[in-house]
Amino acid sequence: MQHMGDHVDITEVIRTTFAAREFTDDPLPDDTLERILEHARFAPSGGNRQGWHVIVVRDPEIRAQIAECAQRPARRYVAMQRAGEGPWNAAHPSSVTDESAADVRVPRLLMRPYVDAPTLLAICVDLGEVASVDKELDRVGVISGASIYPFVWSILLMARNEGYGGTLTTIPIAEEPRLKELLGLPAHYAVCAFLPIGKPVKQLTRLKRGPVEGFTTIDRFDGESFGE
Repeated sequence: MQHMGDHVDITEVIRTTFAAREFTDDPLPDDTLERILEHARFAPSGGNRQGWHVIVVRDPEIRAQIAECAQRPARRYVAMQRAGEGPWNAAHPSSVTDESAADVRVPRLLMRPYVDAPTLLAICVDLGEVASVDKELDRVGVISGASIYPFVWSILLMARNEGYGGTLTTIPIAEEPRLKELLGLPAHYAVCAFLPIGKPVKQLTRLKRGPVEGFTTIDRFDGESFGE
């Protein structure tokens, strides 16, 4: 596994940055976190408005409440999987309700990082600083993410570069009103992600992803496949 201060080739960083949820007890030093954020801040955003705000969540009680916010949506997620649905997808209605999912047990691995990770970051965005050009369309908005998730991913790439790991989690955000009060967010801010970060127990190096020709076509969605 990569050690702190040992930097990785950019291609290896991209191909080995996995969703780490289990961490050693090694802390993430403040100077390392500052270095991660120092580089991640060069991520692009619409109009270069940089509407992000990072909260380093250290209070154990706040962390416990974030984990509690994840319980209901995580139960629904698991129940949707069991029902053969794409969990929380925005294209098809779900047969799962809070009531039907009430007895579902959530895997501990999904909840533990909010409480146990050496560092937990809450990534927020100022909705007054992002261009949501799809806000009038009859579907779930996704365009705002273009101004925040490159920054989020840059944090995770830089964490990997420093010998650490983490994962982009969003499950608690289904309870955003509770989170905004908990984190003291202004009304015009949204919670975008929680990033548990630490030294991974194990560093994965062979990630499973679909081939280029499986998701790239020419001219149209149903066009000729691009790639080998």
